[in-house]
Amino acid sequence: MDEKRLYFKQLLAGRDFAASNPIAGQMVNFVYLIGDRVTRECVVVDPAWSVDDLLDIAARDDMKLTGALATHYHPDHIGGDLLGMATVEGVRELLERQGVKVHCQALEAVWVKRMTGVSDSDLAVHESGDELQVGRVPIRFIHTPGHTPGSQCFLLENRLISGDTLFLDGCGRTDLPGGDSEEIYRSLHERLAHLPDDTLLFPGHRYSGEDSASMGETRKTNYVYRVQSLEDWLRLVP
Repeated sequence: MDEKRLYFKQLLAGRDFAASNPIAGQMVNFVYLIGDRVTRECVVVDPAWSVDDLLDIAARDDMKLTGALATHYHPDHIGGDLLGMATVEGVRELLERQGVKVHCQALEAVWVKRMTGVSDSDLAVHESGDELQVGRVPIRFIHTPGHTPGSQCFLLENRLISGDTLFLDGCGRTDLPGGDSEEIYRSLHERLAHLPDDTLLFPGHRYSGEDSASMGETRKTNYVYRVQSLEDWLRLVP
């Protein structure tokens, strides 16, 4: 991939957009815009909290939104009811403004529809290893279950957008509906094991002092990589 073509923005809810929403500021979600600077096409990863703000950012950069990518179905990432505390804007509101597909993992489709009210025709369903071309920028889908059954990460060149599968410190919870401690261990230690140390990790939340880190640094400092067996992991994260 030609790095000069790559359009890549990491946006923090409550700071870079949805600045007036106190709940967005507390949740510290990251949203990503990825595209091709030559063709002016882009996609948005986990569009939530303020759809208009996200569309305005893309428009100011002279980029046209052609799709939405969902790491998983939780409302702080794709919209819906947030534990009765708030109704979060997300893919449903995006589709009202922009006729695009929502790209989700096959096992996550039913959860996405249930959370947001979108229909089968609104979704583009993927398996692990699928690739989406945005202009001439390829994005590879990696199924990483554990936080939810259909959680997925997105790999583009040396960047990994990990959603809630992996943070700079820690990993996604497994005590919510669909969570599975054994599966998240396999996602962290097997499904993402092929990534080189110089891969840059971009998580779904800003739960640490930095916005991103290399996988090599993350493997050195994140406690999830200190546990070297599934048995020990299940004692730590039952």
